[in-house]
Amino acid sequence: MVNWATFSVILAVVVIMLGAWTRLADAGLGCPDWPGCYGFMTVPQSDSHIAIANARFPDTPVDVAKGWPEMIHRYAAGTLGLVVFGLAGSAVRKRRTGVPFKLPLFIAGFILLQGAFGMWTVTLKLWPQVVALHLLGGFTTLSLLALLVLRLRKFSRIQANSASTASQTAPQPARSTPSLISLRPWLYVGLLLVIMQIALGAWTAANYAAVACTDLPTCQGQWWPEGMDFQHGFDITQHVGPNYLGGQLAADGRVAIHVTHRMGAVVVLAYFAGLLALIWRRSRNRELRGPVLLVATALVAQITLGLANIVLHIPLPVAVAHNAMGAGLLLSVIYLIWQHHMLSQPQAARAPHTKLMHQEITA
Repeated sequence: MVNWATFSVILAVVVIMLGAWTRLADAGLGCPDWPGCYGFMTVPQSDSHIAIANARFPDTPVDVAKGWPEMIHRYAAGTLGLVVFGLAGSAVRKRRTGVPFKLPLFIAGFILLQGAFGMWTVTLKLWPQVVALHLLGGFTTLSLLALLVLRLRKFSRIQANSASTASQTAPQPARSTPSLISLRPWLYVGLLLVIMQIALGAWTAANYAAVACTDLPTCQGQWWPEGMDFQHGFDITQHVGPNYLGGQLAADGRVAIHVTHRMGAVVVLAYFAGLLALIWRRSRNRELRGPVLLVATALVAQITLGLANIVLHIPLPVAVAHNAMGAGLLLSVIYLIWQHHMLSQPQAARAPHTKLMHQEITA
């Protein structure tokens, strides 16, 4: 199961990247219906199929170049759903062995909800509220799958240790010092900041606000642009119609969204710069230093890609990479928190013969 779960994480990242590609190519309505495309399972390409499609949807004529990004994204998302359902089924069958099964079942249910948001994204013509929630749902799915991989690997290690001979002593992980344990709440605050920044990025993308500021470090030549409309920029009840392709928000509202996203990036960078330095100084082993370097690398890469987006005016490859690295930053923070927990749980490496250990694995 570990290999399949790892594959699902990789596939989830691919789905997120394909979703970004679809959105940035203005192909979110490349197929006006769901789950097919103009009533077909693939993008209509022959003259006869295109004629039928145009007759079915006279207000949205076929654009093959925009239809394919949308359908490729759907195919990848559908494949991910099948893999997740397979993981859930396998976990249920093996639950008596102690394999975590509640989390796979939850992910399978969440995938159904995410599929519904994918449908509403199309049928509601790119409502920014739905698009933003759909993007956040993709990151949530990825995070849950990554957590599943970590739990399955932990279970495999415990199984391997329990199968060792009685004369052999299972290796014990290093213990956390009290000063290091005291940083755990601050790690969760950092995770919350990353999630909030991803949510701001999703709202920026859903409202086409990425190009609202095209200069650095100022925005439209001002440190604090005049007339920014935060009320309408973050109004989740805004009027939408007949569709939201290209956005309908006034320029002042988009500038407010963009500037807020920039400010969030500065806060995340400053917070993690201090927190990671503190963890590095207090850590006396290598178990945490690797994850710390991973988070730092992902953070620097993400900030760099964000700056490149503005300077280069949102080139498609850089914008897609920015979305992917956002996922990478989230995963690296989750991994750091996981490793921090493992340092203070030396009992996790012992043979799983107690009820407490069984509950810990299957939680």
